[in-house]
Amino acid sequence: MKRVLVAGYTTRHVAASAARAGYEVYAVDHFCDQDLIWCTKDHLAFDEVDELPFAISEMLEKYNIDYVVTTSCAELLDVKNRLGTPASIAERFMDKGKTQEFFEEIGVPVPRRLGPGEYPAMMKTLSGAGGWRNAVVHSDAEYQAWEEYVDYLPSMAQQPIDGQPASVSCLGTGHSAMALCANEQILRGGNECAFAFSGSLTPCRHHLADRMMDLAEKIVAKSGCVGSVGVDFVLTDDEVYAIEINPRFQGTVETVETALGINLFSLHVDACRGILPEHRPEPKCFAVRKILAAPRDLTIREEMSSLKEEITDIPHPGTFFEKGEVVFSVTGSGMTRDSAFASLDKHIKDALLLIKE
Repeated sequence: MKRVLVAGYTTRHVAASAARAGYEVYAVDHFCDQDLIWCTKDHLAFDEVDELPFAISEMLEKYNIDYVVTTSCAELLDVKNRLGTPASIAERFMDKGKTQEFFEEIGVPVPRRLGPGEYPAMMKTLSGAGGWRNAVVHSDAEYQAWEEYVDYLPSMAQQPIDGQPASVSCLGTGHSAMALCANEQILRGGNECAFAFSGSLTPCRHHLADRMMDLAEKIVAKSGCVGSVGVDFVLTDDEVYAIEINPRFQGTVETVETALGINLFSLHVDACRGILPEHRPEPKCFAVRKILAAPRDLTIREEMSSLKEEITDIPHPGTFFEKGEVVFSVTGSGMTRDSAFASLDKHIKDALLLIKE
């Protein structure tokens, strides 16, 4: 049995897929939720991101690891036996400005980059994942307030695109690519962190989904990325706009695996060896996942493992969450889009009843 170390800020989705694929899994993770512990042989938690390289080194010294798979916050670390996109290639796509230039170079539709004083503007920091800092500003005053909010990190402005946020889950070999499926993205909405990634629905049935998957294959093939790669888009009525490339496993793992009836980690390993599926898999159902944030300050009092078929990222009893912090994720599925969301709604109610104080 091969040993895999999955390392990054959050790793449970990848570790669980690797365990289902038959690997002996180890993890370095910020949260170390219950369901990560259940699927790993050993795990190591870290607090601050700058501790991550040392935690990885500790695990590599302790165990004879065959492969290392990096997730968020670890894409650019220098690690041996990496199974996935090399850091030298991932570096370009961890910078949103360089990613925009790449899209323009290969002739992919992309939101226009704006200059100073052009409004409305979608503001993004050049680094960072998940869309937590993204915001639309309409004036110099709003722009200055946003700059202060992000602590004056390097940023860029794009023309806002009104449409359906979506993504494509791809496999890349470094020179060729296969799109597995298209996903709807669920964003948090509201007044704070409105553009934060908060879940996905697989498959996406937008009338431009096939064109989006074709574009994603072109993008990933030209990017040099290897293994599981995600490309984010916005779909309007008549155009597909590329937004970002994620040169690693994405937060859509659960919905992709459930909807397609596949093991994504096994396909990731094959792609890293230059092997792609012969054709795109057909969805067997609709699958949805939603990330729930704490509606108020709360402490998890109950053992939530009884809901392990309905929720993921299961917190330990006694864990405290501030208002707005991610608590756990809830899943649902069905043969139609509506039935998948009905299943999700039921599971959300089950989970909220358990944490009600």
